[in-house]
Amino acid sequence: MARLPSEAPSANPLAQDVILSWQLIRYSMRESGMNEAPRNFSTAGSKTHLMPRYRQRRSAIAWLFGLSCWLILAVVPVEASDTVASLLAELRSEAPRLSPQILRMALEASDCAEDQDLGDNSILTVIDYSLPSTEPRLWVLDLDSKELLFRELVSHGVNTGENFATRFSNRVGSRQSSLGLFRTEGTYYGRNGFSLRLEGLEPGINHKALERTIVMHGAWYVSEEFAEEHGRLGRSWGCPALDNDVAPEVIETIKDGSLLFIYHPDQQWQQQSEFLNGCRDSTASQSSRSFESPAGR
Repeated sequence: MARLPSEAPSANPLAQDVILSWQLIRYSMRESGMNEAPRNFSTAGSKTHLMPRYRQRRSAIAWLFGLSCWLILAVVPVEASDTVASLLAELRSEAPRLSPQILRMALEASDCAEDQDLGDNSILTVIDYSLPSTEPRLWVLDLDSKELLFRELVSHGVNTGENFATRFSNRVGSRQSSLGLFRTEGTYYGRNGFSLRLEGLEPGINHKALERTIVMHGAWYVSEEFAEEHGRLGRSWGCPALDNDVAPEVIETIKDGSLLFIYHPDQQWQQQSEFLNGCRDSTASQSSRSFESPAGR
């Protein structure tokens, strides 16, 4: 799963050095005859003399081959880890208020989704619902240029909480927000104006987003003025609503297949999410499970 901006594993200089070293070892063995089996075992003396040396050489060759394979397998994942760390460092300077732990989770989840051809992670949107609604808690990141494109206020569902989001649901009619990874779809003009459809990618967690009409749209109740007057933003019916002034530009930037990661420190979601647990394939049993945070039952 190396879809984050990175070099292919074969481009790892250390891995190339290991491969080259093994090629040199093989060449030396051919030149010295070490790779050839003894040709004459006709006498007991020659058999007694040659067999131990032959076995020692073959054992040494096997040991070197095993060491080379281990080094190659051990080295290649390090580069991916270093690349994520480098990307985190660069984005951290662009988005210092976004938790690096949450950003890492979002990067790994989006990379997992793209690895399964579920979305394009060149543009990644992150919402941190552990923050109060009065703080900008939506970030749009360009992973190719490693730039922050937007940081905006975003609402949560009316039954998810007041200033803080505390309850989440995938149930139709709950009017609560959902967590997890989403893929953006197409746009349309509806009751809330220019809107963006969101498809939930996590069975049992947010997969009913389209059925529930969970979309991104602008709203009059999402603004600094509203927050100052009421001590919180207004709330939607589960949609991540934005300030009317910025919603069209954000929607145009992230529409048609980018990924949206919505975070909250909810243990049930984090344990169930396939994108946060080794990029496991979805199963029928997962898709049949329903998800609600304990407080939302």
